Amino acid sequence: MPLEPVQAILKAVAFAAHKHRDQRRRDPAASPYINHPIALAEVLSIEGGVTDSDILCAALLHDTVEDTETTEAELRETFGEAIASMVMEVTDDKNLPKAERKRLQIEHAPHISDGAKLVKLADKICNLRDVAHRPPANWPLERRQGYFDWAKQVIDGLRGVHPGLEGVFDEAFARRPVE
Repeated sequence: MPLEPVQAILKAVAFAAHKHRDQRRRDPAASPYINHPIALAEVLSIEGGVTDSDILCAALLHDTVEDTETTEAELRETFGEAIASMVMEVTDDKNLPKAERKRLQIEHAPHISDGAKLVKLADKICNLRDVAHRPPANWPLERRQGYFDWAKQVIDGLRGVHPGLEGVFDEAFARRPVE
């Protein structure tokens, strides 16, 4: 029997929290990693008005395959095809060099589903905010600026999916480090 939307979202939060339990963000405070997927869901829901529970679950789970021992099969079995597919659309292949993964994000952005585009958009919004306000300690100005420029290239490839959230991205991009 399928879960109700709120139940599915809570299940995704608990799953992601368990999978990311030993991970920390690279910010100066080394905040718990789970704060990042929760921030994506908040951006989508609160700032974007997104109510689709599959999209919100995919946002909460978006880094589980890429950054934990979670498998695609595990996601499909636990959360179903729609959620697992969105997660896989935004998952980088960590076997590829970083430059290639970044290039592929730009190349693939226009071709992913609308749900995956929303997850990708929220991810870049959250990451820009973090890089602008709480950057990793070892990221010099040039690297932070490079991240902003690359993120814009990714988002430019998926524009049209949610003009309101694209405006939120543009506001975050306007805070590009220049010092």
